[in-house]
Amino acid sequence: MLVHTALGRAEQVARHWASADVPVVIHVDRKVPNATYDKFVAALADVPNVLFSKRFRCEWGTWGIVAASQAASELMLASFPDVRHVYLASGSCLPLRPVHELIDYLAERPRTDFIESATTADVPWTVGGLDEERFTMRFPFSWKRHRYLFDKAVNIQRSLNLKRKMPHGLVPHMGSQWWCLTRQTLSAILQDPERPKYDKYFRHVWIPDESYFQTLSRLYSTNVESRSLTLSKFDFQGKPHIFYDDHLQLLRRSDCFVARKIWPYADRLYEAFLTDAAGAMKKTEPNPGKIDRIFAKAVERRTRGRSGLYMQSRFPNEDWENGVTAAEYSMFQGFSELFENFEPWLNNATGARVHGHLFAPERAEFAEGQTTLNGALSDNPIQRDYNPETFLTNLIWNTRGERQCFQFGPLDNQDINWRIAKDPNAQISVITGAWAVPLFRSNMDFVDIRRIAATLQKVESEHMDVLRSPYTKARVRIWTMAEFIEAPMEPLQGILDEIGQARIRRLSEAPKMVDLHGFGQFLQNLKNQGMHPYLMGDFPVERGPTSNPEVPRKPYLVK
Repeated sequence: MLVHTALGRAEQVARHWASADVPVVIHVDRKVPNATYDKFVAALADVPNVLFSKRFRCEWGTWGIVAASQAASELMLASFPDVRHVYLASGSCLPLRPVHELIDYLAERPRTDFIESATTADVPWTVGGLDEERFTMRFPFSWKRHRYLFDKAVNIQRSLNLKRKMPHGLVPHMGSQWWCLTRQTLSAILQDPERPKYDKYFRHVWIPDESYFQTLSRLYSTNVESRSLTLSKFDFQGKPHIFYDDHLQLLRRSDCFVARKIWPYADRLYEAFLTDAAGAMKKTEPNPGKIDRIFAKAVERRTRGRSGLYMQSRFPNEDWENGVTAAEYSMFQGFSELFENFEPWLNNATGARVHGHLFAPERAEFAEGQTTLNGALSDNPIQRDYNPETFLTNLIWNTRGERQCFQFGPLDNQDINWRIAKDPNAQISVITGAWAVPLFRSNMDFVDIRRIAATLQKVESEHMDVLRSPYTKARVRIWTMAEFIEAPMEPLQGILDEIGQARIRRLSEAPKMVDLHGFGQFLQNLKNQGMHPYLMGDFPVERGPTSNPEVPRKPYLVK
């Protein structure tokens, strides 16, 4: 057992092993204070088949872990001649099945070595590290304590193309450090005349505990099963999963003999598994694959998550989300300016929740004048504009199951443009130039109207560039104001069909359009003042379009 922390739990597990007449050799990390170590040794002094090996400083990725395993193994082989298999475990490992079942299992396989051992070309699990280079470079610095020097040494060796020569006859292998080797194989490794040469080489290999025994066992073993009898799971970053009390049933399903890493305060796990044979699991072949599906789903949930739901592991990283938003929604630009009471009409026609301008400067105009929406979203513009992108994703997430529609325009906060444009859930409908209608109907000085119109046209033009970008994934429909009002029924019908909340019959009446008499002359006046309003399309100067054209009288015949 390699122990470095939670010595109280290590004592409990060591007694459990020893109670089944299994000899135990414990290595305690040199970093553990001597007073703590002496207390630990004294606590196990009453157990005759528990010994303590020479101590080494064990640091992740360095030679100390291999040296500790060698020292403990040599003491085991020298002190207990009847031992036929040596099982390497850590202080955080927990036996899941009665020890005698493991003894019987190994007795049926007296010549089999259980050690995960694969060549670097066949290893898919290295995460963010080095593959072949860990064997061809020197690593004199600790990756954890001296990261800068570690990276510097790697870069220098790469730039100078410095490579170490592999000892003759070795083919580097990698695998889990938690192995179970036969006495014959382990003694051959430890007593090999070439061992000083191998040790010298592996001393400067990165993470040698995952390659030393894995490589050398291939030289001497006659029957290698490339798997570990210890259940150990790792996340997508290569960090080990920790098992807690609520993993009890999961561990039972694995049918494995030993599991790591167990949280030292998981009292329920220790009580459940450090028990007699009657309370233990059934006898069966270890099968950690039975729970692989659960771990795969956990990794997917952690790395991809649910569409539109953000979590701290992905939130700061753009495009790490699994779907920008949680549901489809619609954004309308220019419709509320061109049509009177457009929001109530759209609500009646589709049943969707139709908001006003959610990103207006004064406030977020929630539907029906609400000041707070699902999820405690406030209409306060300061809170909204602190992060307008998450304001939108929160709104869509908190209203799942109900279609959301909102108005937008060049006066609104434009920071949201790219987020909506790159969202496949967004349906964007734009009538360009409709922002001029409120200016046309206002009673401001024409100098101010011209200045505001120039600003709004510039803002909307930049927004249209975003919507027409090749990076846009939203469903976008853009009409100029002139072409829309020529035949508004068809585009309105298409919008309602795309929302698709319910089976909508063909529209027989469009929402009431504002009076546009004189709008063409208004645009001409802007041109005369040096401001060219090109986003509206081609409006005739003589007579602006109207929402209530005179109905021609029906012809009649006189007999």
